[in-house]
Amino acid sequence: MPLTRRAALTLTAPWAGWAVVRATGADRGFPLVPATAFTRYAAASSVLPVVVGVVARSRSAGWLAAGAAAVLSGSVLSGVRRTPAGPTDGRPLRLVALNMLHGRADPAAVVALVRATDADVLALAEVTPEAVTGLLAAGVAGRLPHAHVVPAGEGRPAGAGGALWTRLEVLERSVVPGRFGQPSARLAVPGGRDLEVTAVHTHPPTRSPGQVARWEEDLGLLPDPAEPLLRVLAGDFNATADHGAFRRLLRRGWVDAARVTGQALRPTWSPVRVPVPRLTLDHVLVDPRIGVVSLAVVHVPGTDHRALVADLRLPAG
Repeated sequence: MPLTRRAALTLTAPWAGWAVVRATGADRGFPLVPATAFTRYAAASSVLPVVVGVVARSRSAGWLAAGAAAVLSGSVLSGVRRTPAGPTDGRPLRLVALNMLHGRADPAAVVALVRATDADVLALAEVTPEAVTGLLAAGVAGRLPHAHVVPAGEGRPAGAGGALWTRLEVLERSVVPGRFGQPSARLAVPGGRDLEVTAVHTHPPTRSPGQVARWEEDLGLLPDPAEPLLRVLAGDFNATADHGAFRRLLRRGWVDAARVTGQALRPTWSPVRVPVPRLTLDHVLVDPRIGVVSLAVVHVPGTDHRALVADLRLPAG
């Protein structure tokens, strides 16, 4: 039976609706927020309704499908374009950020990455007491002697903790409000301004309206870049660049290191046992006065997240 024009329009509607939501930032609430994370897959499949429009000889379906494909593909490919960067001459600082998957990441591999990259700061999410013990046994304190470990709150799973280790002197320790432990430390930078680093871990907005609401609240509670401090947010935001809430966070003044380096399409998360889906949920956001030289995405055994290694440049004091 031939495909009717009405059927072609009906089949095109999901991609058209997805494109409208992505273009307008209307992904609010459940299930739009978790669905929006898969926009790159919607873009990859957007050729299908175009073919349907051609087969049905429906000009309206064809144009609607082509428009949706252009919007979806354009939004995804915008991650390839580099955004303006801050200064690249200044004091170098190397930061490693990783979600340890409820402490399952190999602590020896984490410390080996710190050693190989000569990292100044290690920002960790989903840190359990056993993971802390493993990291200390692997020698993290020998490389990064100053620590700020935030255990899971009462009534929360052990993997809700977070931690920072650094070779820079810690002037002040605090915790950014949220469902998970998000340690924040003010660091003394020799010859430069103080730097505040926060190990980010927002609530995953995956299964219910309540989870989406908590995720939006967590993003809203993150600090803004502000004088006189320099600030960096690094970790698992549980958000992609397709999420309107994440783009609103960027508009508060943050610079995404992945966009600066053309790495915004590099996936940072995928299930442990299967290769798909692959999403970009982890980010390093910096004060616009901080330069970004490079960003690497590195596999670490035992976790479903990739580590981010950011090579930054801090302005002189």
